[in-house]
Amino acid sequence: MNLFKVPVLGFAAYSGTGKTTLLVRLIPLLKQQGVRVAMVKHAHHEFDIDIPGKDSYELRKAGADQVLVASDRRRALVREMATPAEPRLEELVKKLDLDEVDLVLVECFRHLPFPKIELHRPSLKKELIYPQDPSVIAVAADAEIDTGNLPLLDLNQPEAIMQFICEWMDQTKEISQM
Repeated sequence: MNLFKVPVLGFAAYSGTGKTTLLVRLIPLLKQQGVRVAMVKHAHHEFDIDIPGKDSYELRKAGADQVLVASDRRRALVREMATPAEPRLEELVKKLDLDEVDLVLVECFRHLPFPKIELHRPSLKKELIYPQDPSVIAVAADAEIDTGNLPLLDLNQPEAIMQFICEWMDQTKEISQM
């Protein structure tokens, strides 16, 4: 199912469930395990990555279709799309330097068929995603819920979720080596 040379794992949930909050806690835990992590996040509206008044912002606003900002520690490419179109996950992942990462985490793109962990808070009164999405491999919730045959992870225990991800990565590597 993985089209890339590294595992790609998504986090699927409705807005306000805490995807970013969990990822901000998970990424340092994965890094402590030696996992090199890349992140793809879908933004629903226009966004800026730097501050008005900065040179890169002003150059883009002046009409540059692409602005590449580079220093000895960081590089960022901003590309204006002539015709608005939803980004394709495959294209975004291919833009990453996959030789430099062990795992790509994806926030959003929940409607696409690729492995993902569903985040669920029953108090938000939203429907579960996994019954309609066979690519969900586990559910992380903040209460006991029926997850069918899927593993139930504690949303408030990022260490346990990190352990699940590391085990999943190991299984993914074993399958790809067969």
